[in-house]
Amino acid sequence: MKIRGLLVAVVVLAALAALVVWSNKREKAAENKPAADQPPKILSVPDDQFKSVALKKKDSTTLLAKSDAGKWEIVEPTKLAADQDSVSSLISTLSSLSSDRLIEEKASDLSPYGLSTPSLEVDITRKDGKTDKLLLGDDTPTGGGVFAKLEGDPRVFTVASYVKSSLDKTPKDLRDKRLLTFDSDKLTRVELQAKGQTIEFGKNNQNEWQILKPRPLRADGTQVDDLIRKLKDAKMDTSVSDEDARKAPARFAAATRVAVVSVSDSSGAQQLEVRKDKDKNYWARSSVVEGVYKLTSDVGDGLDKDLDSFRNKKLFDFGWSDPNQVQVGQAVYKKTGEKWMLGSRQMDAPSVQTLIDRLRDLSATKFLDKAAGSPVLEATVTSNDGKRVEKVIISRQGATYFARRENEPSLYELDSKAVEDLQKAASDVKEYQPPKDQKKK
Repeated sequence: MKIRGLLVAVVVLAALAALVVWSNKREKAAENKPAADQPPKILSVPDDQFKSVALKKKDSTTLLAKSDAGKWEIVEPTKLAADQDSVSSLISTLSSLSSDRLIEEKASDLSPYGLSTPSLEVDITRKDGKTDKLLLGDDTPTGGGVFAKLEGDPRVFTVASYVKSSLDKTPKDLRDKRLLTFDSDKLTRVELQAKGQTIEFGKNNQNEWQILKPRPLRADGTQVDDLIRKLKDAKMDTSVSDEDARKAPARFAAATRVAVVSVSDSSGAQQLEVRKDKDKNYWARSSVVEGVYKLTSDVGDGLDKDLDSFRNKKLFDFGWSDPNQVQVGQAVYKKTGEKWMLGSRQMDAPSVQTLIDRLRDLSATKFLDKAAGSPVLEATVTSNDGKRVEKVIISRQGATYFARRENEPSLYELDSKAVEDLQKAASDVKEYQPPKDQKKK
């Protein structure tokens, strides 16, 4: 009896195990099987398998092809550089295209859907030579959708209207609209001719922008970076009509020159000339692309600047880094760990920090060619682990304060209140006082 019971238990366990295996297989199959109500997929092509895409309309064809370097180019109707982001968006739409609805399993007549003479045909050539042809026809009667069909597939679908709008592109939409194509990370030189001056920017050993011409000067890195951003934003306005585009060269020729910019990176030099007409429209001509193009006023205004706009108005360059040592007059404050020391005395950290803040904020209201006066304050800040030492002498002539950095010819006129606040902060530095409860101990 015991043996018989054991055999029954073994059979039951085997049956349960088989049931578990069958259940797992069924669940896995269900996971891979699309839901019954899920709209059928029309196209599925991996992004990296696209070799070319032709967008065909009744009166035009735009052919995109991937170069040997892996970059998309416009081949027809005219060879043009393509906007890689715009083409990638188009490819993304095609690579995994699902329908909204299946309309007819086997359509014998395509004319009711506008697919016998489609408004847009998209021809795809894959790397392996296989081709796909997507046809897009009329809008659906209820709106919001477009009839679609894949050549060789008898089914007719609808797709969302935005699918068609994302594919219905012209060379104007897909071309690279940048007027300068330099690499910001590899930019080594920028020259700006504006306001009757030629300003050249270059980088120092700390990879910081400096003014090289008309004479060596400290540059405001934020302003130079903003200039570079404006140059990156200089793009052709492709929304203008064909008639206005034909008139652009004449308008450029009649306009007043605002700026000429030259940039150099590892690939070479590029140039952009910007002019402004009597209606305050900006026009640009680039050495990178043919033609004359309208510019936004934001870019045009950003180039119409003089030398002083790019000069560094700050007296000290230590910025938000913590100084190692600060000297004002005869007082030398050294940082040891978290403590500020004046000789052997520990100083009150907040009052020293206020002094540092006043030095950090010290800025020129304007630049002077020359000045004479008596020194009223001398300050030296050591930062960057002792690698940066900056000394500034502040003088006064009448009611005017001005400053000079050591070993630099530039003169900075200062706001009198800023100098007075600095003097007060220097006099308010006090010795550290431990809390009362610590004194009692």
